[in-house]
Amino acid sequence: MKLLVKCAHVVDPINNIDDVRNIVIDGNRIESLETGEVSETLFDKVIDAAGLHAFPGLIDMHVHLREPGFEEKETIESGTRAAAAGGFTTVAAMPNTEPAIDNSAHVEYVRSRARHYGFCNVEVVGAITKRREGRELSEIGDLVQAGVVAISDDGNTVANSEIMRRAMEYLRMYDIPAIVHCEDESLSRDGVMNEGFNSTRLGLKGMPRLAEETIVARDVIMAEKLGARLHVAHVSTRGAVEIIRRAKERGARVTCEATPHHFSLTDDLIESYDANFKMNPPLRTHDDVLAILEGLRDGTIDAIASDHAPHTVEDKDVEFDYAPFGVIGLETTLTVSLTNLVSKNILPLPELIRKLSANPAKILGLTGRGHLSKGAIADVTLVDLNCERTIRSSEFESKARNTPFEGFRGVGVVRFVINSGRVVYDGQIVRA
Repeated sequence: MKLLVKCAHVVDPINNIDDVRNIVIDGNRIESLETGEVSETLFDKVIDAAGLHAFPGLIDMHVHLREPGFEEKETIESGTRAAAAGGFTTVAAMPNTEPAIDNSAHVEYVRSRARHYGFCNVEVVGAITKRREGRELSEIGDLVQAGVVAISDDGNTVANSEIMRRAMEYLRMYDIPAIVHCEDESLSRDGVMNEGFNSTRLGLKGMPRLAEETIVARDVIMAEKLGARLHVAHVSTRGAVEIIRRAKERGARVTCEATPHHFSLTDDLIESYDANFKMNPPLRTHDDVLAILEGLRDGTIDAIASDHAPHTVEDKDVEFDYAPFGVIGLETTLTVSLTNLVSKNILPLPELIRKLSANPAKILGLTGRGHLSKGAIADVTLVDLNCERTIRSSEFESKARNTPFEGFRGVGVVRFVINSGRVVYDGQIVRA
């Protein structure tokens, strides 16, 4: 099928494009980006994108789809519907499922389910250790052969430094990154929010910044010494940003991501005891938020990821101490990022799109994605930047409702999403 996206304002940072073009798609590939008039009679379908911005399909490199094992929270089908509604054409599924994604059979299960039921491309992240227990390495070679784009024990830190060292030595052979959740649980155990003035005032056990920063420092030093690739997930403290900044200056192969909640919200919100503000790492202070914004601006922070972590309403509707960590973000990330970064002049629009497309594609080795070059996979996100929306979880495609941005009003409404040449979202999910 030939598809024409007509008169879109294309923003493609890889190709330095920031003007009105016609996007010509043939099958599942970009054929060309044209200026001027194009005959519509040559096409099977035409999307009039006048007034819309077209971006390379957005990529969320940190998503929990919960399947297998926790289908009451989310499934691959519902999670990829949420991704499409949020403008994402690719997500990287984390391995903290039940069973954990620690062998090739489990990788193939996720890939097969995504092929049959998915509304976007699903890449798989394998587990560093068997069952994510931190005791024995997974069969990393088999995971790579099965197609994982990274390995991670996300949600858990590999506390044993010798095991982490061996993992990095393996990864150096395959040139894929370790995505690390950095938390010294001996410092943060039983904590439920950031340690500081507010935790003392509210009578809640705190999780110190030091718990994150000590493991960031360990893993950065190890990666630098071993020449391995390291990606630090959901950076949340000023100290962690600074450690990564200095490592990059020394030439370490280190990248990192930040989430919208960590660059938008502070632990002052915990005063409500609303468990939809409970996540790990926790919301930090205003100074930490400023550090995240500085890191995004100067390039220390490479990517923006949602850390989409669905839970049922019943899971979260308990006392703050007992609620699980995690918030969802696939359907809010773009609006919150446009509003709090671009509209506030923290980032120019092309740089935001780089952190939501090209950079995640590069980190995960997704050839043909993250740009709109001739021959690239035809993943395109079309957004109305002049339209405002109020975030209402009742309207989500996700099965979950645990968003910290309920009622947030911002700019940016997704109008169309094209995944591998197929329109999967046009204001609503389009089923094949």
